[in-house]
Amino acid sequence: MLNLHNFIINTCKRLIKTGILALLLFTLSVGISAAWWNFDMKTPRQSRLPQGNPITNGRALLRYALPIENEPVRKIQSSLEDISNRLRGKRWTSVVSDIATASRVLMINKPKLLASVPESKQSEAEAIISKLNQGITNIKEVAEAKDGEQILKQQAELLKLVGQLERFMVVGFPFEVPSEFSNLPQLKGRATIEMETDKGYLTLVVDGYSAPVTAGNFVDLVRRGFYDGLKFIRSEKSYYLQAGDPPGPKVGFINPDSGKYRNIPLEILVKGDKEPTYNSTLEEIGRFREQPVLPFSAYGTVAMARPEAENDGGSSQFFFFLFQPELTPAGINLLDGRYAVFGYVVSGRKVLESLSKGDTILSAKVVAGLENLVEPEA
Repeated sequence: MLNLHNFIINTCKRLIKTGILALLLFTLSVGISAAWWNFDMKTPRQSRLPQGNPITNGRALLRYALPIENEPVRKIQSSLEDISNRLRGKRWTSVVSDIATASRVLMINKPKLLASVPESKQSEAEAIISKLNQGITNIKEVAEAKDGEQILKQQAELLKLVGQLERFMVVGFPFEVPSEFSNLPQLKGRATIEMETDKGYLTLVVDGYSAPVTAGNFVDLVRRGFYDGLKFIRSEKSYYLQAGDPPGPKVGFINPDSGKYRNIPLEILVKGDKEPTYNSTLEEIGRFREQPVLPFSAYGTVAMARPEAENDGGSSQFFFFLFQPELTPAGINLLDGRYAVFGYVVSGRKVLESLSKGDTILSAKVVAGLENLVEPEA
């Protein structure tokens, strides 16, 4: 048995020695017990998150994680993303300022935006830019009327368009996965999973640009129907919900072709790196102050579970992280860099909030992106 409270206490003791415990002060009122398998505890790449408070929206994190190098589109995105924060404090002047910034950048940078789009997608990209211009004009009007509900609705539509434009800018896969993992399925892009539970539907987007081996394993298992009928095996409402344990004595996926247990390496892409770090936690290699491209800062973060002492012991079990401010302070996180995040829940939050131990995954299906799955080499 392992207790997450003890894990955090031990982590804090280590942090005392490194002099950064002051960044992690918080009160943990609930200890979490879990069985043997759970989630206890180069050259710059353009997928950096803006500085400041943690981003708590999974869709936003996925947009920022795209491997693109177009400064104007990132400026437009960050200005539009910032509107949500401004609205919380009813800072209407700042909302208008963010909209004006997005409008100005879009107006003067159309050639730069199109320069990052392949020729085959140019006409679609121009249509998106035209829709963005019109949408920004519309949101200006509702911002001047201080209609918060309409602002959020139109902001979501604008960010959807920005995301489409950014996806056009991704050309090829950004790095070579180490050959030692060629025997494992890999996701060279993204995939969308629809998961039906006995409480309703969840939609997950898994990111192979940041975690190709981890995401590839998950998509492969979904395609095989591995998760259909499995129950959520442990949960703590404030922290996590875990599934993926097959019935019987097995604790992971046994490949029927080889008869062998499939191990998945710990895989974490750090902001600014070109490719992921494998096999080690960031703390173990002295990079505990650095942040992953896919952090544990959004409700519904999807991550690989593994035995406590086995970095590369993951297989089929995964967990949804149920966002808590105590575990996601600005600038550092007790789980970031120790467990592999490979996606986010983008729809079905209320369903996720209602799920608990004993509930069932009725089915899981790949509804988009299956073409990005690369079969393992023999």
